[in-house]
Amino acid sequence: MGRRERGPALSLRRLLAGPVEEAARGLLGCALSAGGVTVRITETEAYAGMRDAASHAFRGRTPRNEIMFGPAGFAYVYFTYGMHWCMNVVCGPDGEASAVLLRAGEVVRGLATARERRPAARRDAELARGPARLCSTLGITREHYGVDLLALGSAVRLRRPRAVGEPPEIEAGPRVGVTGAHDIPWRFWYADDPTVSTYRRHVPRARAQERQPQL
Repeated sequence: MGRRERGPALSLRRLLAGPVEEAARGLLGCALSAGGVTVRITETEAYAGMRDAASHAFRGRTPRNEIMFGPAGFAYVYFTYGMHWCMNVVCGPDGEASAVLLRAGEVVRGLATARERRPAARRDAELARGPARLCSTLGITREHYGVDLLALGSAVRLRRPRAVGEPPEIEAGPRVGVTGAHDIPWRFWYADDPTVSTYRRHVPRARAQERQPQL
């Protein structure tokens, strides 16, 4: 028989099992720990599965996105641009394939290790600024696909934030670099936080070339 979840773990599991937009907001401020480093999540993006043209699950179930179909609270890790790992937290009821991309965070523990993994970072605020950098800082790779983020002893552990003073203001806007459903305001971030990534709207290559001045 599995261990019965109580307290913060159960509360977080319930949040993740609900609407993906609420989960994306609720994950802000959570602590994510892996590889001797902990980050405080400062930016997220919601993806609503088969009803969202920007989601990896929009066209249905595949071996790559299988974990997205539930249950909530597990890690969906994928490789992008042939060089980077990114991580989503699986959300929503079983079968809906919702997930929240963890876009950025502030390193709050294991700073020396984080700097060793990201020597190109000019400032500490840049260590986990962006989804690929966040995974690099934490040492997250393909081997962490499908881990239970809320389980005791998990290699990647997600925890609710500690209540310390007033929470920062949350802002919302379009997601970064998506090829479909461009303007849905499902990116959430802490206002004025230096670790939050820069917004860039996706521009198809052909259109980008058309915009170049003719010589």
